Amino acid sequence: MASSTHEASSSALGYLFQAQLALLELLRGAEERPDGAISLELHDDVAWEADGRPVDLLQVKHHIRGVRTLGDKDDDVWRTVQSWMDTHDPGDADGPWLTLMTTQQARPGSAMAALRLEGRDPVAALDLLTAAAKESEAKGTKGARERFLELPVPERAVFVRRMRVVDSSPTIDDVDGAVRTRLRAGLPQGHEDPFMRQLWAWWHEQTVEMLQKRRTSVSVDRLMASVSRIRDDYTAGRLPTLVDRGDFPAEAEEELADACFVHQLQWVGAARQLNKAMVDYYRAYQQTVEWLEDDLVGIDELAQFEGNLSDEWGREFDWMLDDLGEDATDAERERAGRELLRKTLDQTRYQIRERYDEAFFARGKHHELADRGRIGWHPDFEERVTALTRAARA
Repeated sequence: MASSTHEASSSALGYLFQAQLALLELLRGAEERPDGAISLELHDDVAWEADGRPVDLLQVKHHIRGVRTLGDKDDDVWRTVQSWMDTHDPGDADGPWLTLMTTQQARPGSAMAALRLEGRDPVAALDLLTAAAKESEAKGTKGARERFLELPVPERAVFVRRMRVVDSSPTIDDVDGAVRTRLRAGLPQGHEDPFMRQLWAWWHEQTVEMLQKRRTSVSVDRLMASVSRIRDDYTAGRLPTLVDRGDFPAEAEEELADACFVHQLQWVGAARQLNKAMVDYYRAYQQTVEWLEDDLVGIDELAQFEGNLSDEWGREFDWMLDDLGEDATDAERERAGRELLRKTLDQTRYQIRERYDEAFFARGKHHELADRGRIGWHPDFEERVTALTRAARA
């Protein structure tokens, strides 16, 4: 069981590494292939495309146990060769490049070393790989080696000439650092960590879409546009949105069911708004926590924003009371409170930052203020909040 668990975790780690390395490769090849795109599990583990056609097939190999060398008789080599023979015609001189990317180091004097990008010698690699195929006695690679040797010599030469090796690639622990290095000129100073969290979250969405075949590839242009968009969130007057609607956990609705702001909504007959209000409240709260942790906003800035919201609400609340008069019925008071709720949540006069206009944040902050009893919707909300607090303490 332990061995099976280890194999499963290694495979899962390998798939995760493959997806992460694809982002690094997209950044690494941006200058060489500005019109290119990267795909996952379409033509190969990872593949470069041009005009929808694969131009470079990447086999990705990840090893977590130390740094050991890669020799010409190793399983990784022949599994890769087998995959390439299955995917494309080995003898197609116009076929795509065939690149092995591995965290291992190519063994000196091997075909793998001869196929490194710098100092490539495909002629020497052909002789070395042919010799390895003949000499190896490994049962697990026998089929791939025999098939390789069955190729006519000219086709075998073309096949090896299309091969390349990128060894000593970053491990999964090092990919984030390598991506940061590639983006160093574009990272927002002082906010590198939240920027990278956003970039990886965006890339996760792209990989899921590619694996589910909703998207065939991600282009260099798309990546750079997303990098620019995320980076712009850290410029003056703007803020990044770090909490999505989908981040609202199922258990949160039950936990918030007895919150003060929920009672406030029920007092004015806004029951249909409860779930939306809970989501806005939760997102705004979590968003505030993350901004504070990343030093993107200050306590004073938040206090000023909340003060502005409270002041604006107070003016509208007074108008509501004046319009109602003292003889208003319970139904009229409830209706007036519901209209105040709608008007207040729709107002966009005040924003936390000049260029940050996400509506959920202001709505959620209103619900947060209502939860504290600082604002309310029903004309008698203060008395009701006081009674609610006393009941909770009893």
